[in-house]
Amino acid sequence: MGDVVVVGAGVVGLTSAVRLAEAGARVTVLTADDPVDTVSRIAAAVWYPTRTSADPRVLGWARRTFEVLAGQARQQVPGVVMRPTRMLLREPVTADPWWAPAVPDFRPVPPPDGYAGQWRFTVPTVEMGPYLDWLVDRLSRLDVPVRRHRVDRLTDVPEIAAGMWPSARRPPLVVNATGLAAGKLADDPTVHPVRGRIVLVANPGLTTSVRDEANPAGITYVHPRARDVVLGGTFEPYRTGTGPDDGAASAILARCVGLVPELAGAPVLGQLAGLRPGRTGGARLAEETPGVAGAARLVHNYGHGGAGVTLSWGCADEVVALAGS
Repeated sequence: MGDVVVVGAGVVGLTSAVRLAEAGARVTVLTADDPVDTVSRIAAAVWYPTRTSADPRVLGWARRTFEVLAGQARQQVPGVVMRPTRMLLREPVTADPWWAPAVPDFRPVPPPDGYAGQWRFTVPTVEMGPYLDWLVDRLSRLDVPVRRHRVDRLTDVPEIAAGMWPSARRPPLVVNATGLAAGKLADDPTVHPVRGRIVLVANPGLTTSVRDEANPAGITYVHPRARDVVLGGTFEPYRTGTGPDDGAASAILARCVGLVPELAGAPVLGQLAGLRPGRTGGARLAEETPGVAGAARLVHNYGHGGAGVTLSWGCADEVVALAGS
């Protein structure tokens, strides 16, 4: 495998770079923002194929990512733990969800009062600050530099690479993992922002995630972490403001306390908002033909919306397969 430039340093770009370097490529990551400043940094980051389609390819990515993260949890990779989860259902459901085959202990159980159904399962959860640091450290150990360089056109990447590798014998493979910026860089009008808001509170001792996604007042989830709890949330396509919104934060807090009463009185640590890289039709993972002028090939890996962590390692493996084909 030859030279590869990965553009983008969120979780999708970093995992792609790790897998490519492990496969023997000489890799450089170019990023407009430090990894800790990407939207990946504030993700709740619980394995769950949020707003993704029942597509066998997506299930494959999700299953593979589950396996990798579960293994990392066993290895005590920073930020990765397996978390028991309760999914509360407001309408009767007779069939398992399409993603259940990826989750070894998925099971329907009797619901609490007021609900029509309940699923229980254990999935990986990731605290993204420590995890992004671990990914960058992993790249460093693989001799992969992460360079701050804003790319305005994908056609510029081969020239940038020529400056990095003047002795290269052939043009590099370019991997476009730029998330929301891919709308412009790949001239893809289906890419759009999806605003998500969360509230962080001190953890009063919770260990189980709880979801009530059909709450008529708004999507509701409670995800404990080591020292805090992520309370959510919102899923707002085409909304771009990320400043504080005390009204939205208060509504999220009220819904979550209603769902998990143990949260009542937990000190509020802050509120965050970020723009998920949504894409109509789901993630795009494909080689473009004829590709970027001056590049050997171009592979797109973007548009994961709220499921970037959930699909990341599976997509990274497919990037390697495309690169080696």
